[in-house]
Amino acid sequence: MRGFFCALFAGIMCLESLCGLQFREDIIKKHEPTSGILYETGEADLPQELMLYAQGAVLLDADSGRVLYGKNETTPMAMASTTKIMTCILVLENAKVDETVSVSAYAATMPKVKLYVKCGEHYTVRELLFSLMLESHNDAAVVLGEYIGGKLLGETGEISEHTGEESRAALHRFAQAMNEKAEEIGCEDTWFITPNGLDATETLTLPDGSTLEKEHHTTAKDLAEILRYCMKASPQRDLFLEITGTQDYCFTENGRSFQCHNHNAFLQMMDGAFTGKTGFTNKAGYCYVGALKRDGKCLIVALLACGWPNHKNYKWSDSRELFTYGLENYAYRSFEEEPFSGREQLLVPIPVLWAKNDALTEEVLLPVEPDPEAEGVDGLLMRPDENVEILYRKEQYLAAPVEAGVYVGEISYLVDGRVWRRERLIAAKDVEAIDLLWCGRQILLRFLMQSPMKK
Repeated sequence: MRGFFCALFAGIMCLESLCGLQFREDIIKKHEPTSGILYETGEADLPQELMLYAQGAVLLDADSGRVLYGKNETTPMAMASTTKIMTCILVLENAKVDETVSVSAYAATMPKVKLYVKCGEHYTVRELLFSLMLESHNDAAVVLGEYIGGKLLGETGEISEHTGEESRAALHRFAQAMNEKAEEIGCEDTWFITPNGLDATETLTLPDGSTLEKEHHTTAKDLAEILRYCMKASPQRDLFLEITGTQDYCFTENGRSFQCHNHNAFLQMMDGAFTGKTGFTNKAGYCYVGALKRDGKCLIVALLACGWPNHKNYKWSDSRELFTYGLENYAYRSFEEEPFSGREQLLVPIPVLWAKNDALTEEVLLPVEPDPEAEGVDGLLMRPDENVEILYRKEQYLAAPVEAGVYVGEISYLVDGRVWRRERLIAAKDVEAIDLLWCGRQILLRFLMQSPMKK
């Protein structure tokens, strides 16, 4: 009789689990996931106003991509020969430096500053890249752009045999590749027309038949992002840094000797400067983009419309001002070291409803653990007055079945309202759901365990 009542009790428990689903669904609906704000961001002091000559400027943390200081940093402006950092990286990613390139008649007509290439001459990609980045030669940019654009069009013949129309078609394809790469990098307001940065305008025909006038332009923020890609993300970053960090390069081709000197004088002006590119046109004014690494920080400065003749040195003054501001006012802070007393609470096991449990009356608790693959950066360069806002969310109940690895919560770290890191919480193991077969086994098992054995 005792075995019968035990089996009956087990049956009631199992049936309650199966038949009371709607009741427990109501429970779950009433218990929303646990969430909240651990640390509310306080009113951070505004960054000090810097006296800059540039009309557009940005100071960027190269490691995270965070803007540390900006002045009209998203305003589109002409960027002159700073364009050539994009030309350089596209060439490096689409050709080997020992490849030989011929010169078209169109490339030989480019205005100063130039290498004075002649139609039919041959140069290596390496030689032209040093000409491009150290001396900022406009004809070298066109030779390289025409070569890569022709490659992308599937051409196999000598570029020196191009007609003017064929040269422009190849350069148009190269400009398309520049814009595609800009979009891939994440540039929000950049448009390339030429490989050398000479001021240009083009008319685009839209699908509806209307036209749109576009100028060769970028923003200070986009320009900094392009350099960040070139020096940190591109598969050819090492070659890019080797070229842009070289002071002098000499070569001999076609019976002539050439000497290229790096016009990025800032490389010698401030300890830690290691790459960059200058630029100037009458429309763009003096422009500059460069990077500096010191004291565990890697910073990028981009300047647009930074004076006109005779103010060639304004860009150096602004660069020093911005780099110094970043070095003196920002320090690295790891998100893992931010005080967060609730972290242990978020790792408390989660109750699971409708889960298989041999004890029947005991609650099934699912252990949780951090997902080892966190999203975002480990930390940021921050000013002392800036705060980290920590948001958390965790499921209060789960319903079986639950698979190991499923997301059950997350912790987000925000600075200036932007999420910079997200750590997810996951189920540490599988939890199976009860079913009729399992209930039947539990009833039978308890009946057999409690039935007296016959002698």
